[in-house]
Amino acid sequence: MVAAVYRKYGPPEVVQLEEVEKPVPKDNEVLIKVHATTVNRTDCAFRSAELFINRLFSGLSGPKKKILGSEFAGEIAAIGKDVQSLKPGDKVFGFNVKFGAHAEYMVMAEDGALTTIPYGITYQEAAPITEGACYAWCDIKAAKIKSGQKILINGATGAIGSAAVQLVKYLGAEVVAVCNTSNIQLVKSLGADEVIDYTKQDFTKINQLFDVVFDAVGKSSFGKCKPLLKKGGIYMSTELGYMSQNIFLALITPLLGGKKVLFPIPAIRQKDVIFLKELVEAKKYKPVIDRHYTLDQIVEAYQYVETGQKRGNVVII
Repeated sequence: MVAAVYRKYGPPEVVQLEEVEKPVPKDNEVLIKVHATTVNRTDCAFRSAELFINRLFSGLSGPKKKILGSEFAGEIAAIGKDVQSLKPGDKVFGFNVKFGAHAEYMVMAEDGALTTIPYGITYQEAAPITEGACYAWCDIKAAKIKSGQKILINGATGAIGSAAVQLVKYLGAEVVAVCNTSNIQLVKSLGADEVIDYTKQDFTKINQLFDVVFDAVGKSSFGKCKPLLKKGGIYMSTELGYMSQNIFLALITPLLGGKKVLFPIPAIRQKDVIFLKELVEAKKYKPVIDRHYTLDQIVEAYQYVETGQKRGNVVII
């Protein structure tokens, strides 16, 4: 089978298409024929390994797993002898924490973060459902966001930010979103109550207070956003911050009893994927898709994602 393989850490160009052996499912696994996948921040982080912490999981000197791709949508091609909940021909989507979706076939455990595709949704629409939304939902749950609260979301057009706007509105909270001029109408369509154009206004200088500031692109800091927080308010970021400060602040600030930083470790489980499926079917959540590439254009896809200008998700078909 054909797969996008990387044998060393580095820029997008380290990824090359190769013929590799088709995987065989174990007794508790399913073989999935991948019809669509994505290139996302998770893939980029592990491919470049610029943050040393990633190497603790993927390999210190080089990648142990040579095929990236976490999000996917596809068809069950074969099952292990112990698999009971899925059968060949089932259409599924999800998130593979062990990667492998940048290939024609991959394997996953039956109880992994996957489920059947929502009714009426194509493979291309199903593939980007999980990554941004699961990361956003992890933070939203940690902050215990609820109806009546006021939330600011910086970076409201990325995969995480665009999902966060929809998920926070699902919970009934008020959303003030930050994006650039060209994306204002998109963010409004996602449900934002107010939109701040960062090319015209510094959102950290506005005269409003929030229960939570969610920096979905990691381009601000607790210090800059602290004046925006109500008493006991929460700052969250999707990035470690300067000198990994968000980890240390998340350990220290809750002990001080005032405004605090949360930095939850994301976990994506089957129940999270099922929850998102239900939201999609109820038309409460729809992943934003920026553009499509084919597998043989995956280097270009990586290059585009790393411009930091994508709107939502980049899908590989």
